[in-house]
Amino acid sequence: MRKQRIEYDSPVDALVAIAKHLSIFENRYRMTSEEFFDKFSKGQLEDSEDFVEWANDYQHYVTIRLEIEAHV
Repeated sequence: MRKQRIEYDSPVDALVAIAKHLSIFENRYRMTSEEFFDKFSKGQLEDSEDFVEWANDYQHYVTIRLEIEAHV
């Protein structure tokens, strides 16, 4: 897996981009990111490349959302 670094002009732009990416996974696997992350964290899902990427994206989403909320 190749790492790719993308820079955004604002945290909101980053949040929107990550949310779109999460939506792709949610549609593909027919579950919400919250439901997925709960199952993944409990070891109920395999460590496939998609699932690792989804988990990382979800963690970034939550972190950025909390940062935005803290500054409102």
